[in-house]
Amino acid sequence: MALIQALALYEREPDAVENTAEMLTATLFGPEPRVFAHVVERDGSIVGIAIWFVTYSTWTGTHGIWLEDLVVDEAQRGRGYGRALMTALAGVCVERGYRRFEWTVLDWNEPSIGFYRAIGAEPLAEWTTQRLTGQRLEELAEAVTPSA
Repeated sequence: MALIQALALYEREPDAVENTAEMLTATLFGPEPRVFAHVVERDGSIVGIAIWFVTYSTWTGTHGIWLEDLVVDEAQRGRGYGRALMTALAGVCVERGYRRFEWTVLDWNEPSIGFYRAIGAEPLAEWTTQRLTGQRLEELAEAVTPSA
């Protein structure tokens, strides 16, 4: 959880983490895991983590990987751990025949953007992430759908 808190702090959202160790354990190791993690361990501590899940493309008819979060402990950066995690996930894609490996990055996060460009990633200029949360999510869920 320390790396998740560190990521939230880095992304200027220190109070946004609601996740707990128990919730993360249930998500990753519960009876029907739908979220996965690759980790880098050094001297008995997790120093890097990539949290991801499987997506689907209606255009290609194949699955892909959505990288939800990639974080390496600040003191451990520059050792190739981020690249190792990305390489491992690219390997999962290739091994399983997945055709996409995607993620978002904050537009001000120049170090990460530079890293992603260095491994060959390209931005999707015409796509903008959309999100519903909280009250607006609940309102839409409760909306009455007109009958045909």
